[in-house]
Amino acid sequence: MNRIVFCPECRQDVKFSVREKPDSAELKGEVYEFTSKTAYCNECGTEVYVPEIEDENLKALYDAYRQKHGIISLEDIRAIPEKYNIGKRPLSLLLGWGEQTFSRYYDGDMPAKQYSEKLKQVLADPAYYFSLLERGKDNLKSEKAYEKSKAATAGLLNLPVPPQSKLDLVVEYLLSQCQDITHLSVQKALYYVQGFYNAFFGSFIFEEDCEAWVHGPVYREIYRRYSGYCYNPIDSVEEPDISSMPVEEKILLDSVIKHLCCYSGKTLESFTHVETPWISTRGNLPAEASTDRVIPKQIIREYFSSVKDKYRMLTPANIKDYAQDMFSKL
Repeated sequence: MNRIVFCPECRQDVKFSVREKPDSAELKGEVYEFTSKTAYCNECGTEVYVPEIEDENLKALYDAYRQKHGIISLEDIRAIPEKYNIGKRPLSLLLGWGEQTFSRYYDGDMPAKQYSEKLKQVLADPAYYFSLLERGKDNLKSEKAYEKSKAATAGLLNLPVPPQSKLDLVVEYLLSQCQDITHLSVQKALYYVQGFYNAFFGSFIFEEDCEAWVHGPVYREIYRRYSGYCYNPIDSVEEPDISSMPVEEKILLDSVIKHLCCYSGKTLESFTHVETPWISTRGNLPAEASTDRVIPKQIIREYFSSVKDKYRMLTPANIKDYAQDMFSKL
């Protein structure tokens, strides 16, 4: 709180002191008692106006109303998203409300009794919240929001949390290292990580298959998680714990990030559209035809092995030669 305000009596900015006193005010036709605060100029003793103090007094009045009528407190409302690691909008959707409803309560609006009771139950009973999360997960716009909240709730309920997959770890690493990366770019980066890792080290970095969609190779699970972003950049994340990641995996990831993720998602899409894995898997399908055909790992293996040989790649740093050549041919 700013400790300097303008005193109308002194005609200058002054320091002030705050005193508390019993007070009462009318709200919705009833009078409520509460403790209010008043600010006084340290120079002349005149009462001065401090916006933050007036906000505190209004909150104290509303707190008295909430207590008398059994309405959940503002502090408890604000504790819910933190407890379950869920955003305000996703939480509102889980509760079956409009997207902004919970945000309004979070900012101080008074919930009706029935809404208050539901919020109380959510805060007090992680099992109840978990049931809401499982039933309403399809209403969330981000699968990532569901997974984060599920992990937090599982911890509260002492439920086992499945270990993070290598695919998830790679995605988080990409998001932490790339600025303004889009969903389209992430999909193509994953495909190149998979292909070039196999070319250099003889195995695949993750087990999941990609499919030959209209806009290039796509990992369906990742699509569901981030499709809500459309062509907007995905929110950045903190760098995940990669202490257990083999050094060769990190070297390969960093090379793909440096030499391929510097291109736009549409450019990378164009790369994949002239590469054997995507072309052969789609076959004679029309250009705009949807499909769930899996790009066989064997085709990915053969193609990227041939790329490595053609460009005489000795280390993952040589991925730059392939990327620059592909770009020059667009």
